[in-house]
Parts: sequence; C-alpha cells; structure tokens
Amino acid sequence: MRIGCVKEIKNNEFRVGMTPENVKSYVNAGHEVYIEKGAGVGSGFADEEYEANGAKLLESAKEVWDISEMMIKVKEPLPEEYKYFHKDLILYTYLHLAADRPLTDALLEAGVKGVAYETLIERNRTIPLLAPMSQIAGRLSVQEGAKYLEKTFGGSGVLLSGVPGTPKAKVVILGGGNVGTNACKIAVGMGADVTITDISLERLAYLDDIFGARIQTLYSTDAAIEKAVAEADLVIGCVLIPGKAAPKIMKRAYLKNMKPGSVIVDVAVDQGGCCETTKVTYHDDPIFTVDGVVHYCVGNMPGAVPRTSTIALTNATLKYGLQIAGKGLETACKDNDVIYSGINTYDGKLTCKNVADSFGVDCTDITTLF
Repeated sequence: MRIGCVKEIKNNEFRVGMTPENVKSYVNAGHEVYIEKGAGVGSGFADEEYEANGAKLLESAKEVWDISEMMIKVKEPLPEEYKYFHKDLILYTYLHLAADRPLTDALLEAGVKGVAYETLIERNRTIPLLAPMSQIAGRLSVQEGAKYLEKTFGGSGVLLSGVPGTPKAKVVILGGGNVGTNACKIAVGMGADVTITDISLERLAYLDDIFGARIQTLYSTDAAIEKAVAEADLVIGCVLIPGKAAPKIMKRAYLKNMKPGSVIVDVAVDQGGCCETTKVTYHDDPIFTVDGVVHYCVGNMPGAVPRTSTIALTNATLKYGLQIAGKGLETACKDNDVIYSGINTYDGKLTCKNVADSFGVDCTDITTLF
C-alpha cells in the first residue's frame, strides 16, 4: 500500500503522524511510504532520518495526498486540506467529528474511509489510541493550570502546593477517566488539595484505592459540581464520551460564584468542551477570561510537547496501522473486529453512532457495508 504522512498545519501543532522507526516498520512490511519534507522537524525528526529508513520525500503536501492510498496524521484535516480528499482514501488520524460538522460532510462527500483514533475501542473497553494523549493532556493540564494561576497571567496568584503556614490550592477534576487520573496524579504530586468527580461509583472506588486519603472523591451531580468549583482555584474538565460531544457539566452560572483569578482547563475541548463557556484556543494565545475566571482551552494540548507526544502516539497507532495497510481496511476489520469501532465514515456513509447522535442523523452499521 502507498502510505503518506504530511506536516500538520494546525496552529502550533508540532507532532507528526509517523516517526522514522514507524517508516521502517511499514517499509519492511512491503509498503511504500511518502513523507512531506519537513514533516517531522517539529518533533525533532530530520528528513534524512526518514530517508534512511526507506521513506520517499516529496516537496508538497498535495503530492503526498495525491499518491497516498492511506494517510496517517495526528490532527483532523483543516478546511484547506479538504481539497486533497479522494474516494477510497483511508484517513487514519484523530477526527473528533462530533465537534466538526464541516469536516464530516467533506469526508462523506469525498467517500473517504475515516478511521478515528479516538473511537477505536478494544474488547476490554479501553481506548488504546486515545490513551497516550489522554495521559499527556492530563498531566499537562495541571502544569498549565499552575502556570496560569500566576498573577502575571491573570490568575489569583496561588501556588498549588502552598508552603508551610499557607493553604494549598484546591484542584477540582471533573471526570475520573484516563485524563482525570493522570491529572490527579500530578496534582497530588505537586501537593495540591485535590477533589475528583465521576458518575461511576466503581471508578471513584478505584481512585480512592489508588490515592487514598490524599484526595476527596465526589459523585458527580450538578449540586456537587457547583459547590466544589465555587471553592476551587483550578478546575480541570476531563469528561469523555468516545466520539460524542462532551456534556456541558460546567455551567456558565457556576462562574459567578468562583474565586476571581481561578482557572479552568478544559481538556475536553476537542469534543466541544465540558464547560459552557469553552471556545477553542491555540498555544500562541491559549487563554481568555469570562466572569473573572481564566479559561485555558487549547485543542491540541499534547502538541506543546511534540517529541514525547509523537513517540507515545505512534507507539500505539503502529500496531493497527500495519494491520490496515497489510490487509486493506475491510479484511483488517474482518480479522480484527476491534478496528470496526474506529471507522467513522465509509463510502459516503456515517458509521459512528455517537457522532451521528451528536448531529441528530442516521447512522449506518459499518458491518453491513462490506
């Protein structure tokens, strides 16, 4: 199969869909790999490394898109890339379609086979291609939140850990999944006073077992969230429903009772955000303020640490990518039915139920299409 990888063009996105080591794996499996020149520079991978591992370098993104049967990316294509779509192209990347109707329509119109990292679910219900970025985003969320609590950034001037004789900062984490657990780990490690909420009592019991008396667990209700965030210095939104728009559990009305200069980091922004006041921001202008509360809503948080993020992501995506490239998407699904869950669009049909539900449209059962 002819496999392509282009430079990401999202604002301040430095990750890349394939490392030179990935290229070698695909080439050794008999595939041709085409890389846009400079695609890996932001993650510290030189063109010469890709060439040494068997890739063919092309001057422009258009050349790579045109020749590729399978495109491996990191982020969802932007509108200026829609013109490169072609029928039967396998697009293997994060898509986050529930928050992006124009991209969904463009993929359907072109007949692209869209395989989304964030909806591929293993038999044990884990989300292996989302997990590494969830780990990074969760850990970064506390780091970024701590920074924007500094007075020079409009924060309240509170140090997360405090010092002897001063109170610790209060951190409230909304959602106890992979992102929330990793955020909790860093917040506890930095010495903050941590509360974490979730709708699963089983998950709360698990977190209680891990962190013990170092955290407070709360069952997630509107009343519990409103009370918790009113006392918080830092709120981290970590709510996820795979493929579906994030529920708006952080209401705008809650902001008026929050401390001036408190900070919200909405990690769920890729899926529309779990805060009613969320809007997408970028690394070069990451924050805005509503009702005295600083909001950090960067849609590609792991892009701030691209070397770590690229290696972690491609460690996870390579396994499934090799299956798809080696057998074709259809046979790969039949041999490993887990891959079905990753397909969001196929031959002009929307095939992810959670995405379809977000738009209020019909979903086609992917298993009936081939």
